[in-house]
Amino acid sequence: MNKSCVGVGVQNCSIDGFKRSVYPAAYLLIFVIGLVANLISLWFFLKIWRTQRTLSSVNLFMLNLNVSDLMLICSLPFRASYYINNSNWIFGDAICRIMSYIFYVNMYGSVYFLMALSVIRYVAINKPYTYKRQQNYRYSWLVCLSIWLLVSLASVPQLFSRTQPANSNTMRCLELLEPSPDLLNTFIIMNYGALLLGFLMPLLVILVCYMFVVHRLLRQNRAQANRHQYKKIFSLIIIVLVIFLACFLPYHVARSIFLQTEWDVCVHGSTSCRYIRGVRKAAVITHCLASANSCLDPLLYFFVGENFRNFWRRQSRKKPKIHKTQCRQTRDTPKTEMQQMNT
Repeated sequence: MNKSCVGVGVQNCSIDGFKRSVYPAAYLLIFVIGLVANLISLWFFLKIWRTQRTLSSVNLFMLNLNVSDLMLICSLPFRASYYINNSNWIFGDAICRIMSYIFYVNMYGSVYFLMALSVIRYVAINKPYTYKRQQNYRYSWLVCLSIWLLVSLASVPQLFSRTQPANSNTMRCLELLEPSPDLLNTFIIMNYGALLLGFLMPLLVILVCYMFVVHRLLRQNRAQANRHQYKKIFSLIIIVLVIFLACFLPYHVARSIFLQTEWDVCVHGSTSCRYIRGVRKAAVITHCLASANSCLDPLLYFFVGENFRNFWRRQSRKKPKIHKTQCRQTRDTPKTEMQQMNT
């Protein structure tokens, strides 16, 4: 196999202008919306922690999901600056590697934390006694640490995505620049592994869990069913499936097609430039959609966690001044309500 690409003409199919138009606008929009939504959510979790000195397993997984999203959001201004600066990286080689690493840690961390939330919901609905016995704070932390360890180690290859000089005045980052067939072949193999273990397997687990949950709920007597339980469960199902189908599915499909197309062009050379540009533009758009999952995750906290809504209702009803005789009541009320955590 040749050490360099034979498709020299493919470099004339550049979409640098499209990237400069789409990436900065999308990244900065996601940054503003995601930062506000996730900081508010983080404040909520910290309030619960200060009140109870503990978190339920559901809220613990959501807190870790929240931290993962904040990591990605804080990296977006660096990415936007790169494309605003005509694809010139000015932050050094180490930051370039970290930016690529953070994106994959966040994406696959989100996938696995959403899978964990779905499994917990399945156990709570179908095996409530088992769920109550397994409400172990240390066990939940162990699962969270295992997820972080898994996605962190699996994303280590992204730390080798170093900066590359495009010319004497421009340093490239976050993209392929004159790849070799061997390098593209390695990327394709890694992509299929990530596709299988990082997307298809968690999605299958989620779909199976929701299938059993919906089946169980439909069999329940309507008179015995809890209306709020129905709303929370179906909200969880809808939001998680929207995140997977709107954010993660398009990205993994486009990435697979993109890498295979780049390999075909690199090895065989003759491919329609219009098709190449279309594939590359699809990769750009779906990359933005994958980043937007950090804006959708806070919807879980609001629609799925009843305590989240109750918390904000109490905050909106608070008065600036409270008499001494009411202080004990206002301190005791949130504490007893927050003990009824989302299961």
